[in-house]
Amino acid sequence: MKQSGKRVWYSHRGTVIVFLVLRILVALTAVLSILRGDYESVFIAAVTFFLLFLPSILSRKLRIELPSTLEIFLLIFIFAATILGEINKFYVRVPHWDTVLHTINGFCFAAIGFALVDMLNRHERVSLRLSPVFLAIVAFCFSMTIGVLWEFYEYAGDRLFVLDMQKDTVIQEFNSVTLDETQNNIAIQVKDIADVAVIHSDGSIQPLGVGGYLDLGIHDTMKDLLVNMVGAVVFSIIGYCFVKKKGKGKFAPRFIPRVLTDEENPEKTE
Repeated sequence: MKQSGKRVWYSHRGTVIVFLVLRILVALTAVLSILRGDYESVFIAAVTFFLLFLPSILSRKLRIELPSTLEIFLLIFIFAATILGEINKFYVRVPHWDTVLHTINGFCFAAIGFALVDMLNRHERVSLRLSPVFLAIVAFCFSMTIGVLWEFYEYAGDRLFVLDMQKDTVIQEFNSVTLDETQNNIAIQVKDIADVAVIHSDGSIQPLGVGGYLDLGIHDTMKDLLVNMVGAVVFSIIGYCFVKKKGKGKFAPRFIPRVLTDEENPEKTE
């Protein structure tokens, strides 16, 4: 068992080091947030601390082995989305931060979806044998479903908790059938918008000074889903080639979870 533990450490030492470093950074963030009296950030740090354990918990429960490269991707993604994105305001301060994370999200969840279906493919009690094409399609659909659910979560946060998770986009033109006075479903184009002014119920006028019209989230949502799709497509192609070549190659196995046999499963061997 000691030799087995050493082999596990050697093969996953990069993951362990990243995991420990991120835990320390999360703990420091929590302490600094407590000293500042920022208890919302303390809560986010606590959730992040739990989420960092999630990949290893799922791998044990699902009896799969996460490749070190994929697991490191997942750990850094969690840290980047919560500690850097939310607490350190990278979503606002760093251009395209949200776009990069949604692309990685699409890639990683396609990998997880691929592993789940591959697990069913190998299960003795399940009569399911999918071709490489269908495996890739299911992985893609799984990733896109997670992406859509995340957008539902952002929408709920905006509506229920007065947040702005679906970020606004400043645009200079838009089309709307609401402005069609004939009510014939004709899209009326409004363009060359320089600014927007809000007329309050008391008659006061407040120019926003944003340099255009505020689109309330639809552009952000569609952009997130599009880059999620890009990540999902990239992994689905990798997964297809991996199955088609019967597991050969050096690149694909770095991102594809492997289903453990009974002999490899720690819970079975102990």
